[in-house]
Amino acid sequence: MRNAFADEVRKLATEDQRVVLLSGDIGNRLFDGLRGDNPAQFMNCGVAEANMMGVAAGMALCGLRPVVYTITPFTTTRCYEQIRVDVAYHEAPVIIVGTGAGLAYAELGATHHSLEDLAILRCLPGMQVFAPTDANDLRGTLRAAIKSDRPTYIRIGKKGEKPYFTEVPEVAIGKFRVLKPGARIALLVAGTLIHEAAAAAEAITAQTGITCELVSAACIKPLDEAYLADAARRFEVLVTVEEHGVTGGLGAAVTEFVSGQPYRPLIVRIGTPDAFMHDLGTQEWARTQFGLDAEGIAKKVLTAIKAPN
Repeated sequence: MRNAFADEVRKLATEDQRVVLLSGDIGNRLFDGLRGDNPAQFMNCGVAEANMMGVAAGMALCGLRPVVYTITPFTTTRCYEQIRVDVAYHEAPVIIVGTGAGLAYAELGATHHSLEDLAILRCLPGMQVFAPTDANDLRGTLRAAIKSDRPTYIRIGKKGEKPYFTEVPEVAIGKFRVLKPGARIALLVAGTLIHEAAAAAEAITAQTGITCELVSAACIKPLDEAYLADAARRFEVLVTVEEHGVTGGLGAAVTEFVSGQPYRPLIVRIGTPDAFMHDLGTQEWARTQFGLDAEGIAKKVLTAIKAPN
């Protein structure tokens, strides 16, 4: 996804001279194309993420469209005060991109995990929050964010993610995307777990005969309230799947909304537990430990629907 990000930012900067990329001293070779084509539209801010966020906010308030990029924990938790006060409070149209989100850097330990970023960013007034499905979805999300003129956070993977969309989809802010219709169970998926969720849906159907609606819930804020209101009426079970803590992420957002609806489907939140991972391993291994692989997702759903009411 990060290669697609670099290529899309280069295209956006060529089309719009207001677009400026600020990097927290990573991916410098990744942005050789941008630096070669538009050197004035790239800035390496060094290992000074809080300062970088303040610079981006100032640029945005002066009419530029800054895109801030670095590893997810360092562009969110490390400079949260600057995001809150400099960006969100002033409604500055800064696009904040966190690469290697979730457990993508599992081999580097908990300092590089980002399992609370959706929670802390979506609680900020006016902040848009996205977890794109794949590289093409990321491209569409960047384009939509630039057009929206609002503070935006986009969490992305690192590299090697399996593609889902064969072309760049049209991203509508505040809308989910139904990928496969179904009945009784809806799987609402944030980010790059879409293939694991799709495989889990097939396993659930094979064991129960129940078809699952597969939904890309890449836009976490604003939520697709129209879809959720209808889904609460149509489905017996709503399942949220995210490479993020179960506290405060997509699952929490969906639960908050559905609690105000007249219908009461069972909500199953699948994510990481309220605990740090102290072991090291690959992203695939870490996902398995937390039950975020296809087998783990299917098992959690089957256990929930078989539990007595």
